[in-house]
Amino acid sequence: MTITDDILLEANMSEEEVKTELAVLLYQKGKLSMGQAARLANTDRIRFQFLLASRQIPVNYDEVAFQEDLKTIRRLNQAK
Repeated sequence: MTITDDILLEANMSEEEVKTELAVLLYQKGKLSMGQAARLANTDRIRFQFLLASRQIPVNYDEVAFQEDLKTIRRLNQAK
């Protein structure tokens, strides 16, 4: 996706700010998982959670997110 300089100037935002706003919106709508949204915002999950908290956006933690976390934990344990 390309965001042209004129759009960024009109919005008075950097490309990183636009990505962060998009990540928050897509997460809030349930279109991206926490990990996916954090990657789009170019941050880690903890910082992204703090960002959500600062905006009073609840963390969506459903079974899909739980299963994703389990996979990550298993993968990390196997890498040891």
